[in-house]
Amino acid sequence: MIKLEHLKQLQDNKQSFYIYFSAPACSVCEALQPKLIKLMKEEFPKLQAFPVNTSQTPEIAAQLGLYTNPSLLVFMEGNEVLRRSRVISLKEVTTQLERYYQLLFK
Repeated sequence: MIKLEHLKQLQDNKQSFYIYFSAPACSVCEALQPKLIKLMKEEFPKLQAFPVNTSQTPEIAAQLGLYTNPSLLVFMEGNEVLRRSRVISLKEVTTQLERYYQLLFK
């Protein structure tokens, strides 16, 4: 679980990571999460993962301007490079992240 202070520290330290926002009552969230985790581990293994349960910590999502589940935020070198909510296409996520990832890690 990530806290607001930790998020700020990751950004200040120019880290690369993603945050997946979901809620237990969200069936789309539950279906998407294992697929997203698999994709990120296989295609973008150097990105740290931080799942956030918005039922337990709604302040993190609110601070980032996210008001729907599921949501995905990806940061490269501390900068937000991808923001997707509600309907998240894994193919689109892959396409959007490949270039950033190649430039930073390959």
